[in-house]
Amino acid sequence: MENSDIATSTLLIEKYLPHNFLSEKIILGNLLISNDALDLTIRSLSIEAFYFESHQKIYKAILILYKQKKLIDITTLTSYLQDEGLLESVGGVSTLTELINQVPNLVNLEQYISLVQDKFLRRSLIKLGYQIINSGYITNISLENIIYELESELDNLTKKTDTNKILTSAELLTNVYIELQQKSLKTSLPGLSSTFHDLDALTQGFQKSDLIIIAGRPSMGKTAFCLNIATNILKKTKLPILFFSLEMSKEQLIYRLLASETKINSTRLRSGNIKKSEWEILNNVIKRFSKLPFFIDDTPNILIKDIKAKIKKIRLEQQKLGLIIIDYLQLMENPTKTNNRVQELSQITRGLKNLAREFNVPIIVLSQLSRNVESRVNKRPILSDLRESGSIEQDADLVLMLYRDDYYNPDTDEPNITELILAKHRNGPIGLVKLLFESEFTFFKNLN
Repeated sequence: MENSDIATSTLLIEKYLPHNFLSEKIILGNLLISNDALDLTIRSLSIEAFYFESHQKIYKAILILYKQKKLIDITTLTSYLQDEGLLESVGGVSTLTELINQVPNLVNLEQYISLVQDKFLRRSLIKLGYQIINSGYITNISLENIIYELESELDNLTKKTDTNKILTSAELLTNVYIELQQKSLKTSLPGLSSTFHDLDALTQGFQKSDLIIIAGRPSMGKTAFCLNIATNILKKTKLPILFFSLEMSKEQLIYRLLASETKINSTRLRSGNIKKSEWEILNNVIKRFSKLPFFIDDTPNILIKDIKAKIKKIRLEQQKLGLIIIDYLQLMENPTKTNNRVQELSQITRGLKNLAREFNVPIIVLSQLSRNVESRVNKRPILSDLRESGSIEQDADLVLMLYRDDYYNPDTDEPNITELILAKHRNGPIGLVKLLFESEFTFFKNLN
């Protein structure tokens, strides 16, 4: 199709775009006689939701009067439009008078709002369709960027359809009651079990839509701990897990996984120094994990938009999603470069929290701790030790910090013990959990 043909088709379609003239008039009429109608409509409809330009101008004028906390009726509206030189363009006083002559029907107002919103979303969908066609002819922008922008537009449109209905308190309470009934019938945790008993007792498992930060100084075992969590959940639920490794390669992670599962010393495993009796164990582990939906992406300096695209791809292929792990936060890039890294990380953590909510899955993000820990006598981390801690602490639902006393004190009374310090828990208690860490196998396990 030539560009001229597209332009002609667009002009033709403009004449027949979906709209509901009568519903728009009834809504505007109700706005001039009822404050209740004002509150409901303003929460639900944007200016662009009205199809006719005259209706958009009238609604915009009403919104301005509302924002200025002025009385809204036909007299004040007429006066405002006249002062702004807009009265004739909306059809004059006769058009405004005709609006209030509409039979007011506050009982059905929500249905009229729904009709107008429905037509608006359909127009938006048509507009996006033509945008997709036109984008195919743009060759000076990468295809990847074009697809990302179009996906964003479609996501925004989807969100508008999802949030169109405002739930009443009765509906919300009913939904919560049904959810509680379903939970009471389950004997398992409401969230994904890490299989670390004491940790699960505190968290009730990793909850959907939560952003979970796992922080620690280098060599505390952050990656090993998250890999253990991933394999535990995989074996128990068979749910797809997507692991973004920004520091280690896919191969390095797989070697760690094999060492953990086979209990073959990681150094011997990497060098290929495997005993005859260990080959069968290794073969069985590889067979078992080959059937599990574990996906590793080791793209360095990845952006939020790339993570989102890959999550969508896996969810489309697998039809479900269990957990996202990102190792680690400070290696992520922000598309908008600034001289303020704290601000950049703030945008990244907010983006990750939005992803957790959008895909309704827990997202675990590893984070480095600042060097302040090393300067203290007691080197157990606290929340303020998070690098660029403000944004991380604010957006996280759960903050877990790893500490190994034998790393700093070789003569410690608790060798091979890792402390999990639950420093923040938005929806539950904080506390301390101890695990046994077998460093030669990069493996964590319960103390009892």
